[in-house]
Amino acid sequence: MTVSSSVEASNPLDTTLTATTQQVTGDDPAARLQALEERVRQLESKLVEQSVSDRLTMVVFSGDFDRLVAAFIIALGATAYDMQVDLFVTFWGITALRDGRKHLKKDLVGTMFDRMLAAGSKELSLSRMNMAGAGVKLFRHLMREKGVHSLEDLIREAGQLGVRVHACEMSMGLMGIQREELIDYPDLDVCGVGTFIALAKDSRQTLFI
Repeated sequence: MTVSSSVEASNPLDTTLTATTQQVTGDDPAARLQALEERVRQLESKLVEQSVSDRLTMVVFSGDFDRLVAAFIIALGATAYDMQVDLFVTFWGITALRDGRKHLKKDLVGTMFDRMLAAGSKELSLSRMNMAGAGVKLFRHLMREKGVHSLEDLIREAGQLGVRVHACEMSMGLMGIQREELIDYPDLDVCGVGTFIALAKDSRQTLFI
């Protein structure tokens, strides 16, 4: 791809680096070293600015069907703008990551949570108008009618587009959920809140759903 000279000239960083390069060509070794260090600092600053502006971090706390659909639609929309998306899934949101086909032997507390929590995205309820499960069935029907991808398809597409999912280790421990019973997702890991803080710190936008 050929970049026109007019575009290059309009970039303030290029102009600054050009001026710095001219300083580097001097005969004084100390001055050349100082100019080179300044150029490296400018390049590093630019890279940090780009990495921050191109990242979206989201806390997915809710286990409601409609809110999870919204979370993954937002995540996919961000990928369309070439943003790196990281979802920190905690507490009730983890129910959407469970694979109902995977059954593990658990202790009493884990077994109780198994019976109370949704075993995957297909067992989630609506945040409003759930109507004993009829509401979510109606929503799924309307999504098919209107050509909106199902939650399962949205999750699958997010994995294909590089959306990273981080399951909260503490929440999983409290509810007796194990890594082995989570869905097969291309980029899913189990981590603590420190990982989320580090991601959010370097993100331009952070959302809570």
